[in-house]
Amino acid sequence: MGSIENGVQAQKGVEQDDLVMPLIDFGAFLHGDRPTKKATADQILHAFTTSGFLYLQNHGVPQEMVSQAFSQSAQFFARPQAQKDTLGWTTPDANRGYVTWGREKVTQSSDPEEIARLRASNPDLKESMEIGREGVPGLPNRWPTELDEAGAQFTRDMQRFFLTLKDLHVNVMRAIATGMGLDDEHFFDSYTDAGDNTLRLLHYPPVKRSVWRDNPFQVRAGEHSDYGSITLLFQDHVGGLEVKSPHGTWVRATPIDGTIVVNAGDLLARWSNDLIKSTNHRVIQPPPPKDVEADNDPEALIPARYSIAYFCNPNFDRLIEALPGTWEKSAKKYEPINSGDYLVRRLAATY
Repeated sequence: MGSIENGVQAQKGVEQDDLVMPLIDFGAFLHGDRPTKKATADQILHAFTTSGFLYLQNHGVPQEMVSQAFSQSAQFFARPQAQKDTLGWTTPDANRGYVTWGREKVTQSSDPEEIARLRASNPDLKESMEIGREGVPGLPNRWPTELDEAGAQFTRDMQRFFLTLKDLHVNVMRAIATGMGLDDEHFFDSYTDAGDNTLRLLHYPPVKRSVWRDNPFQVRAGEHSDYGSITLLFQDHVGGLEVKSPHGTWVRATPIDGTIVVNAGDLLARWSNDLIKSTNHRVIQPPPPKDVEADNDPEALIPARYSIAYFCNPNFDRLIEALPGTWEKSAKKYEPINSGDYLVRRLAATY
């Protein structure tokens, strides 16, 4: 289970190969007294400075809302391809709309030729729907509202879900500020109030086992780190997410009911002068069920997987530079950078 510190139970969600992804009760931060909040914030910061990953429970997002979002996601991806294509993703500046199978290739490479080669030889086996904040001039979301009433309901539900996750982003950043000992728990509020985030619905369609037999390097999503500050990830029961350990091995981030996987991104690592780690991860074929022998039939299908990622970013108009307390005794490793410019540049290399 773990140790008790200042009344807060520290639990290990996953531990393997010197990679610990702890299970943290965020309710203790949201509703606890000051010592309990600080102890919880310290746990979160410790996870971000070691593995870069953690599981959050009692996070304040109603399970009914999460279940509804997964249901809506499945219904959306079940639509005819022609309907989805009318909502297609357009530009990195917008980063909104439907992304068809093979369009995106997540990778750590920034070389366009290398990315094109990887996309052709080892495409990511997924499709997605990208949703940004509402009301950005010239960058509307690509909603299915006009398709039918189900599309209109999808729009309403996802708008509510987006705003609920925006509030959670604000609270997690308050915990990070507390853990880092910044002057004010609300230090990051002026960096998060706009909600320049992306809600990504993900569908990994069923694939024949022969795909992995014929190409052992095939993945559902390639090795990468996330670009922004933090990511809030909801998994279904299928699994397949893996996180790279300090030894270079891959550790499964096994789904845990009622939790959100939270990981730090590249911009938060840069912001913290690399105090916080942005750890590489990928999505591969899921493990076989424990009570079922592995099926060696190459025509057998690897089941579909659904996940929902909420990519959190600092407001796009903010300048990001090393935080107080992270560089005074060493040096600033990075030049200041505009948040929006950084994210657009990273996205442009991916698509």
